[in-house]
Amino acid sequence: MTDVVLAAPVPPLGPHQLLVFLLQLALLLLLALALGQLAERLGMPAIVGELLTGVILGPSLLGNLAPGFTAWLFPSDSNQMHLLDAVGQVGVLLLVGVTGSHLDVSMLRRRGTSAVRVSLGGLIIPLALGIAAGTVLPASLMAGDTERWVFALFLGVAMCVSAIPVIAKTLTDMRLLHRDIGQLTLAAGTMDDAVGWFLLSIVSAAATAGVTAGKVSLSAAYLIGFVVLAVLIGRPLVGGAMRFAGRSSESGPTMAAAFVLVMFGAVATHSLGMEAVFGAFVVGILIGAPRAADQRKLAPLRTVVLSVLAPIFMATAGLRMDLSELRRPEIALAAVAVLALAVIGKFVGAYVGAKLSRLSNWEAVALGAGLNARGVIEVIVAMTGLRLGVLNTATYTIVVLVAIVTSLMAPPMLRWAMGRVTHNEEELVRLATHDAWAGRAVGAAVDR
Repeated sequence: MTDVVLAAPVPPLGPHQLLVFLLQLALLLLLALALGQLAERLGMPAIVGELLTGVILGPSLLGNLAPGFTAWLFPSDSNQMHLLDAVGQVGVLLLVGVTGSHLDVSMLRRRGTSAVRVSLGGLIIPLALGIAAGTVLPASLMAGDTERWVFALFLGVAMCVSAIPVIAKTLTDMRLLHRDIGQLTLAAGTMDDAVGWFLLSIVSAAATAGVTAGKVSLSAAYLIGFVVLAVLIGRPLVGGAMRFAGRSSESGPTMAAAFVLVMFGAVATHSLGMEAVFGAFVVGILIGAPRAADQRKLAPLRTVVLSVLAPIFMATAGLRMDLSELRRPEIALAAVAVLALAVIGKFVGAYVGAKLSRLSNWEAVALGAGLNARGVIEVIVAMTGLRLGVLNTATYTIVVLVAIVTSLMAPPMLRWAMGRVTHNEEELVRLATHDAWAGRAVGAAVDR
């Protein structure tokens, strides 16, 4: 009889490792929520405060003031940091899935032509400027042995994305969702996001598969095949699963089903050599499709993601920033150049698309301002580049700075431009409907 040697059970986390992990989570979430609330009170997006959490606790500030404590709280031990990264990855996949579930396909169909023009302008011009910048930036901004063309293409993708979560929240907070420009900004931004995930997966595949044309083509074929299968097979499967979970009077089964489906979508694209966030985004769109899920039962999941998991992810993203890198003149100049190209490229692209759609100058300015908010999507792209070894700490810091600055610039620019665009009758009807939903006095404080 053959003796069977059983593998020893995997030991649990050590007491010290667990202590540090729990303290990391508690401190990061506490400070992220506090700074996020402070940022909103000051009229800034919450993401600014959440990212500053990592800046304060990371090498940029606390690492210089109290290096011993920082080394204890955030040790260089990869196993310890991977615990925090795992929580952040789950958070970002769910955040992207929730974002996808808010995509209004019917709105895209209604405003298709104008949205396509604005979206293409806002994608192509900053993408081209980013690629051009990536070909001339100093080699010190490239990580390891990264190919120059991969670095340039990745920088182009980072500069051409928008951020639907930030745009949607900004438009809501400013009471602009009922405006035609608000709807068009959301539609064009949704297209930018979808194409951005597509491009990110292509560039990620190129970074991991090498420069072989056959491998890159195969990765692109996988990507297209995944989208086709998601539409033909995934849509009825996801819809059926969500409707089955929705039979329960409780929200728990619906939330659990959405969680599982988003994770399986991420697994599918990740196993094909693409970015996991793309699969999560596509499945999120399927979950948000009409008659797929009871959106009211998904509200608790959104609350947990937006109030707990997303702030933790943003804080961990800030931990990897090192603002001391900006003391080097070549890094500071590169940061200014990348920021200027990102802002100008997105603004000019959206403006040109708007003018081709025969919109007024102020409407075109408003679109350029709204679509300039990169926010969370830019941070996800930057984290992906850091994880793949395409970006180093200096370049990562520059890209995240672009996300912060553009998210800060968008609200005042949007408010200034929209103050010069009068309401039409359809917008006033929409405003009354939105105010009724929100429990406000109907039509209050509208400047015609």
